[in-house]
Amino acid sequence: QVQLVESGGGLVQPGGSLRLSCAASGSIFSINVMGWYRQVPGKERELVATITRGASNSVKGRFTISRDNAKNTVYLQMNSLKPEDTAVYYCNAEIWGVGLKSYDTYWGQGTQVTVSS
Repeated sequence: QVQLVESGGGLVQPGGSLRLSCAASGSIFSINVMGWYRQVPGKERELVATITRGASNSVKGRFTISRDNAKNTVYLQMNSLKPEDTAVYYCNAEIWGVGLKSYDTYWGQGTQVTVSS
């Protein structure tokens, strides 16, 4: 069974940094696109950043997404954090499980990021 497990969330002061990690585990044949989304109560989940299998990292303003294919892990480095970045951050990945015929989309359980003084 394939699953995504996030870690690295928490409370940080404005201007601070956090690094989120998301590791995929289980019987995995291949991982295509990986990404991070975030959601605040009452609003729709929004895309933060995605990264394809062949890329090592991608900078999206204050955030940098990267991945380690050998570890089936995607990271989100968040710098100069602002209170409006407060949200639950979700990992997302297109994974081809062993024995299956195509990629399926998987989500992590979410990790809370709170930016407050």
